[in-house]
Amino acid sequence: MNYIDKVLQGVAVEWKALGEVCDYEQPTKYLVQSNNYNDRFKTPVLTAGKTFILGYTDETDGIYEASKKPVIIFDDFTTANKWVDFDFKAKSSAMKMITSIDESQALLKYIYYWLNTLPSGLVEGDHKRQWISNYAIKEIPIPPIHIQKEIVRILDTFTELTAELTAELTARKQQYEYYRNKLLTFNKLGGGYKWLTMSKLGTFIRGNGLQKKDFTERGVGCIHYGQIYTYYGNFTDTTKSFVSKEAAKKFRKAQKGDLIIATTSENVDDVCKTVVWLGEEEICISGETYIFKHNQNPKYLAYYLQTPMFYDYKKQHITGTKVIRVHGTKLENFEIPVPPLEEQERIVTILDKFNILTSSISEGLPKEIELRKKQYEYYRDLLLTFPTNNIES
Repeated sequence: MNYIDKVLQGVAVEWKALGEVCDYEQPTKYLVQSNNYNDRFKTPVLTAGKTFILGYTDETDGIYEASKKPVIIFDDFTTANKWVDFDFKAKSSAMKMITSIDESQALLKYIYYWLNTLPSGLVEGDHKRQWISNYAIKEIPIPPIHIQKEIVRILDTFTELTAELTAELTARKQQYEYYRNKLLTFNKLGGGYKWLTMSKLGTFIRGNGLQKKDFTERGVGCIHYGQIYTYYGNFTDTTKSFVSKEAAKKFRKAQKGDLIIATTSENVDDVCKTVVWLGEEEICISGETYIFKHNQNPKYLAYYLQTPMFYDYKKQHITGTKVIRVHGTKLENFEIPVPPLEEQERIVTILDKFNILTSSISEGLPKEIELRKKQYEYYRDLLLTFPTNNIES
């Protein structure tokens, strides 16, 4: 018998409605008054949903002291929830602040972990408040308090490990960005390197026509511009999508070493995101992209298009508001330092190591974090699944 089986062996469980073991409070007393957020300020401002921390405020009144009494922040519309044990102010009234009625009977952290085993069960477009009408009547298994504490201890261990790995990933990304920018910062007045516009480095070819409705299960590989900032990393030798051989005849193609640049996005960060095609076969490219053909190290060019120098340039030349674009003529005029190919290769070798560590979903920290999350979810569901009838030892 393994340790988990021993923990749960012979456990007598009482089932109670969440509303019987939880109190809730509206955040009315803790709502922030000012929208003047700044990272230098002390107190985080929380909202319901994925954004969670909107920013930081210097307001000192109406702060909820979760450092003394932790709460579960529950989005009353989406049912998303967060464990909060730090002081905060709130922005959204569309959330409930959940606490345990009696910690000696039902630990709030245990309740939090159990809540996250539930599917949302929400119907798309359903915009009614969920806590009172739906969640407060859901029945939660309440094992003896010593079992709750052990379950919380085990799951906290997994959570802390994931948090440590995430913090490590953040630190490594910052380190990567520092070295990338340092390696790719050249003095225009010295160093012996040429500075060339992209129009002199290569040729831009605009993608055409390819739409998601053209996708097939197999055939000729293709990349749609939306996939460049939602699916692909910096480089790829395989495609997520395909088109038929017949349809492929009418689309423009990228070949090995070409840069594929998305020229349209909803934000400045994603516009002009670049993926290098490293596969042996040519692939089809959609509209709202440029294929850039050249005779330089493709990875070197792609890394340079991630630097603050390029970010500042594209920010100055974007058009549109809801849909942001950078026109090809502006890309053609962007200047890039061009060291010898052996120096480009040296820079790429260093940055590739960081890229694998910080970005690879098959290697590096992202893979480790994903594995730990799956492990946590497995044990969470195992530990928090009880039969509806009490078990007798």
